[in-house]
Amino acid sequence: MELLQDAHTWVTVGLLVFIGALIYAKVPGMAVGALDARGKAIQAQLDEAQALRDEATRLLAEVKQQRADAVKLSAELLANAQEDAKCMAIEAKAQLEEQIKRRGELAERKIATAEAQASAEVKAAAADLATQIAESVLTSRLTGLKSDPLIDGAITQMGAKLQ
Repeated sequence: MELLQDAHTWVTVGLLVFIGALIYAKVPGMAVGALDARGKAIQAQLDEAQALRDEATRLLAEVKQQRADAVKLSAELLANAQEDAKCMAIEAKAQLEEQIKRRGELAERKIATAEAQASAEVKAAAADLATQIAESVLTSRLTGLKSDPLIDGAITQMGAKLQ
């Protein structure tokens, strides 16, 4: 009976009664259930995080693909623009050369026309001058004579032909 008077014995008995009461009240099952619920909530969060990570990875891949496509498209547009610029430069050069040629031909025609006009004016002036000189020569010749020897010779020839 010494055992009943020992304090350690009563502490052990109290502890066993307390543990029994906890088991009777199903506290360990509730603790395990709470831990399981908390584990399931954490697992659900981990699954959701993994799904979000997968979606982010997929979106990143799509964005990278779109970026690559955009870079490729911009390179194609740039190449097309450079090709168009080259074609336009060639066309502009050809048009400029053609325009220069046409203007040169037009200038040559204007020069030829001006030369022809100047030549005609010189010829007209020469003809006028020759007419004036011939008139002055004939006038001076006729002033000294009463009749012109050429006219007299022509009348004599006419008379001979008419007989």
